[in-house]
Amino acid sequence: MRWSAGWFGGTGHDRLPAGGRAVSGLEGTWTVGWPGGRVRAVGQGPVALAVIGECGADNEQLERALPVVRAKGWRALTRWPGSYLTIARSGEALAVIGDLAGQHPVYWRTEGAGTWWSTSASALAALDGAPADPTALAAHLALAQPDVLGQWSLFRSVSRVPTGHLLLLTPQGAGTVRYEPAEYEPVGLRDAAPMVRAALTEAVGVRCDGRPVSADLAGLDSTALACLAAQRGPVTAVTFADARLRDDDLAYAVRTAATVPGLAHRTVPGSPETVYYAGLEDLSTLPVTDGPNAYAVTASIMRAVLDPLAARHRAGVHLTGAAGDAVLSAPSSYLADLLRERQHRRAWQHAQAHARLRHTSALTLLRRARPAARTGLAGAWRQTAAELRRPARPWVPQAERPVAWTPLLATADWMSPDVRDRLASALEVAAELAGAPARLAAWADRQDLARVGANTAGWREIALAGHGIEIAAPFLDSEIIRACLAVPADQRGTPGRYKPLLGEAFAHTGVLPPFVLARVTKGGFNALSYAGLREHAPVLQHLLGPSSRLAAAGLVTEAPVAAALQRAAAGQPTAQGALHLAVAAEVWLRQLETAPAWWEVNSHVATA
Repeated sequence: MRWSAGWFGGTGHDRLPAGGRAVSGLEGTWTVGWPGGRVRAVGQGPVALAVIGECGADNEQLERALPVVRAKGWRALTRWPGSYLTIARSGEALAVIGDLAGQHPVYWRTEGAGTWWSTSASALAALDGAPADPTALAAHLALAQPDVLGQWSLFRSVSRVPTGHLLLLTPQGAGTVRYEPAEYEPVGLRDAAPMVRAALTEAVGVRCDGRPVSADLAGLDSTALACLAAQRGPVTAVTFADARLRDDDLAYAVRTAATVPGLAHRTVPGSPETVYYAGLEDLSTLPVTDGPNAYAVTASIMRAVLDPLAARHRAGVHLTGAAGDAVLSAPSSYLADLLRERQHRRAWQHAQAHARLRHTSALTLLRRARPAARTGLAGAWRQTAAELRRPARPWVPQAERPVAWTPLLATADWMSPDVRDRLASALEVAAELAGAPARLAAWADRQDLARVGANTAGWREIALAGHGIEIAAPFLDSEIIRACLAVPADQRGTPGRYKPLLGEAFAHTGVLPPFVLARVTKGGFNALSYAGLREHAPVLQHLLGPSSRLAAAGLVTEAPVAAALQRAAAGQPTAQGALHLAVAAEVWLRQLETAPAWWEVNSHVATA
């Protein structure tokens, strides 16, 4: 696994990252697994700057940024294209700055002589064998919003830097500082469109640096990236086409490849094994990830896509449209914001349009949105805490429940009363500290991106470990997030147009064919999820049964999980998302028991 780490404090630390490489000019900073070309550093006396990852700044730009470092203008150091970790030293202060989507997360733990920081929580936990924290894991399973418990990580004694914050280390101690506003000043869709186009073009350009380039060619988001890349050179475009999906991705992909020069199209057919949950009989085939990862459940599908690419070329970069939905559109939950702001006419108009798409009534949608319109984040968490202290609910599809700032998932109803009570107490404490945006959409957008970013980081490990291919998800880049989320949710999610922001950004540019921009359909993997649930039910029953690590911690109980699996096996609707979360968490907990050595002895200290 790729990770970075650093020590801030006295010189007596007794560990070094195993296989770590020191970062030039930043004493006490190491990278593990990162190629040398993705680690760059500049410095001048007590001022130093390093970027780790895909950063669009050249060395001259990094040098010119040193006065910004000296002035501690931290946010400006995150404005280059790409996705990367920033480490900046200004005198006695050190700032460690992750990205806005959690692809480069930051954690820390303080000891007597100083502070360790790392992009891997598992590595910091391994310093003394700190166990997973059941309450934090309960929040992950029941709420699926990474920032709900703020600085809690999934491990005891390891702290997490929340989204939009940086870690600031000084002789006085360690703490987090917000560098990104909780909400952006609104920019109209038409005004934002050129900025989105420029940011996406730069983001793709950063990845097209001489390596072989491949790309998904499926939905609107991935197609946009593939077409942008094709302007810079040849692209191997791949479409996963399984007859069980019954979508029109392949038809659009074939037509696009025939229209856009530079796209060489390959179709990857489905097979009996390209379903969810395949291959979980042997967890050793999965790479270790830093937290529960959704792609552990879909690894067989990912490998099917990557296998033909690896056969053609290794050390390439593969573009994916992950997170396009999160930044280019918005769920109808923004209706709660319109109601809160008394934009009743607009709320009614949008509810009518959404209702037509969902074959329901506008009144039903507004009734679902009204409770969230009447409270803020802190109040919502107190309500959720009260609900956790009541008996578990019967299962109802999430889409039928009221809109919520932090929806309580079906996994919460599978937990023991004791775990539910501890999670409720943690939520009540978090509510006292909550500093949230005024709009539900702004909060939910950031949480969706943080979740997708963490999962995509796991996909990257799968691709690197098994195929030597670098996964690139430009829609998760901080500059893309800023450009897109500045557009209000009710404009990005306008029900009369499909992803209007992307359409406005690339209309009449010649980058995307007009028939692509006119597309209103989207594929989905529900059929493969249900097929996997049916075909691999015995494996899932074993994973989540009596020997389950989650069960031992009270995070799942046998009866409701068995009932959910039985419904799936019978082809009935079930809590797919909850099962997905639980299986990924179980896989991760089992992998922790066989994780590789993270650290080695610092021989300079050992022999002193």
